[in-house]
Amino acid sequence: MNVAEQKPQESLQESLQQVQRLLARHKLVEDLVHKQDMPRHDIVETLVHKQNLVELQHKLEQLHPADVAYILETLPLDDRLTVWDLVKAERDGDILLEVSDSVRESLLKSMDSDEILAATENLDADEIADLAPDLPTDVVHELMGSLDTEEREQVRSALSYDEDQVGGLMDFEMVTIRDDVTLEVVLRYLRRFDELPDHTDKLFVVDKAETLQGVLTLKRLLINDPEKSVAEVMSRDVVTFRPEDDAGDAAQSFERYDLVSAPVVNEASKLVGRLTVDMMVDVIREESESEMLSLAGLREEEDLFSSVWASAKNRWPWLATNICTAFVASRVIGAFEGTISQLVALSTLMTIVAGIGGNTGNQTSTLIIRALALGQVNSSNARRLILKELGIALLNGAVWGGVMGLIAYLLYHQVSLGLVMMAAMVLNFQVAALVGIFVPLTMHKMGRDPAYGSSVLLTATTDSMGFFIFLGLATIFLL
Repeated sequence: MNVAEQKPQESLQESLQQVQRLLARHKLVEDLVHKQDMPRHDIVETLVHKQNLVELQHKLEQLHPADVAYILETLPLDDRLTVWDLVKAERDGDILLEVSDSVRESLLKSMDSDEILAATENLDADEIADLAPDLPTDVVHELMGSLDTEEREQVRSALSYDEDQVGGLMDFEMVTIRDDVTLEVVLRYLRRFDELPDHTDKLFVVDKAETLQGVLTLKRLLINDPEKSVAEVMSRDVVTFRPEDDAGDAAQSFERYDLVSAPVVNEASKLVGRLTVDMMVDVIREESESEMLSLAGLREEEDLFSSVWASAKNRWPWLATNICTAFVASRVIGAFEGTISQLVALSTLMTIVAGIGGNTGNQTSTLIIRALALGQVNSSNARRLILKELGIALLNGAVWGGVMGLIAYLLYHQVSLGLVMMAAMVLNFQVAALVGIFVPLTMHKMGRDPAYGSSVLLTATTDSMGFFIFLGLATIFLL
């Protein structure tokens, strides 16, 4: 990676460190002034206070809203609110759009209705729709009343869809043209704009009823003869989306077809909006973060610096599940206390069976979750996929079970113990593969995130079944 590629991330980290240093200096000097007993104490305190905060404010003004959002998410709540108070009011809306939901909630709590209204009134319709669910009801009503009829309908249209649907993400700013005009006319039309909508790589060709006819890329517009008509050079083979389409599927299409923007049409093929690549990058990132949290059994995004109480509650559900499954595993071991007491070697080997089974199950589960996310698993190939994973588990169980069986024999000089170890690992690998397949598939069929709790359930099952299989076989064949 070259220096130019490294610079943006390094610059962001440097900016964060500078902000943290200024905050630390501000706190330090403020504490020292508070402790000093001197004439005109209030004046000195005010001057010192302003000096540090003005420097911090100047630093924030130089940063992009997305960088300010990153810094806000990285700071503890008190420092976060200090920085937020220094951000210029006209940038508040852009920054609120960039921060995570949990951090946005903490920022909105610190603002009164007038401040929220001032921050959001200059946003576009699709941006207002993004923020509306988090805003106070009275602010939303006042904000909607300040919009013109077209913008109000656009906001209502976006709010009628879930946040994970294309309709909830689509942008209403786009350039439309007719197919019966020349490219020269189109060029003159574009010169009338002060600026084009972000990520404009193509113009949408529509008829009088706003029905999509095709697209004209800027590349074709520039390289073709200006005297040609739009109909002659436009592309009619267009990747389109419906408002009710899944946003994750749309993001995969953007990746597959290398799209920068794409039209959104209704059932009658009428153009109602567009998707852009920046939205799809956000969708991919959010789905990735959600999957990471779901694997750990966390229900929702957690503010890094939220209260202990709020964070603890977010982790309770699967901790409670873990306690139950751990109790089951302990009862399985308790049922074989007599076997363990007669052959102490079992107590050292049984954790290996359970642990390695959990690892192979995690491999299978991760593969299935990824395949579901990419839409690669369906009813026609599910059976073949299950058989393949069971075959892999059988082969791995035989190979690594054989290795562990040999090690057990070398340690304890009992052929029967080595064979039990091998058989237990083969069987537990099969259990792990089945759980790794069916837990994500079941979650997906129920309309839940396939990753939700998969790791927790998988570990619990492989532990309990690993102990049961190993100790059960030992009871039958070794005593």
